[in-house]
Amino acid sequence: MVVDSRGRFAYVGHYGVRMASTVGEGGAAVFVIDLHERTLARTIDTRPFNRVHGMGIDAHDRLYALSEEKAVLLGFDDPSTDRAPTGAVPTHGVKTHLFSLSRDGERAYVTGLLSHTVSLVRPHDASVPPVLVTPGRLPESSCLSRDEKTLFVGARRSSSLVAVDARTMKVRRSRKTGGDPLRVYPLDDERLLVTDIVGKTLTAWSTDLRRLRSLQLDGIPAAVSFHPGKPLAYVSLLDVQRIAVVDLDRFSVIGGFATQVEPDTSVLLPAVS
Repeated sequence: MVVDSRGRFAYVGHYGVRMASTVGEGGAAVFVIDLHERTLARTIDTRPFNRVHGMGIDAHDRLYALSEEKAVLLGFDDPSTDRAPTGAVPTHGVKTHLFSLSRDGERAYVTGLLSHTVSLVRPHDASVPPVLVTPGRLPESSCLSRDEKTLFVGARRSSSLVAVDARTMKVRRSRKTGGDPLRVYPLDDERLLVTDIVGKTLTAWSTDLRRLRSLQLDGIPAAVSFHPGKPLAYVSLLDVQRIAVVDLDRFSVIGGFATQVEPDTSVLLPAVS
């Protein structure tokens, strides 16, 4: 799920199956949610591109959606009105699950769960061949550094956090995390935040891959969203159906609230009167 810069529309990939390991064709659509009206505004049919999972939006509000089954990154120039994808590029990975996107939308970094690869693709120029790297086993989540020069990847089955040169796609360094690094986020120019679903921890790492501090949680942490003006993180806890609110300065849980079943990605929006 992603939200446009105006906070008007949310775009949700129709994955159509419960987990990445679930067998099935899955869904082939993007749901457009009107956040002002709290309604499903319309559905964009993406067939034959199915199991639409990873979603991204750039600084120009162009939308990108990843077909896990077809290993193709779809593009939508004006997703608020588009009735079908306006572009598509192959990624050359297998079981492509998530991706990180440069702010201008000119580069996308796509993880392949079965190929154990990360592919650098050019969403607006399919003539440029993807550049692949193998950072470890089962790479799922990644994030770009604030200067967009380094890609940080969580290699889950290798229990590793990996730093990759975002231009050359060469591995710069790697550190064992001792768990299962599911999602990776930039905190600032010097720190990363990693959720671990085996240890049930939230851990801050330096960008040169030194462990800084960890927080034990009461549930399995999945995705995180951040307050735009305060040092607060909102951590989805899959198994206890809650969001934990974490003070990033004190690195402690200061609150939370209930959700429905298996909360994952979230977006923080301004209050609507």
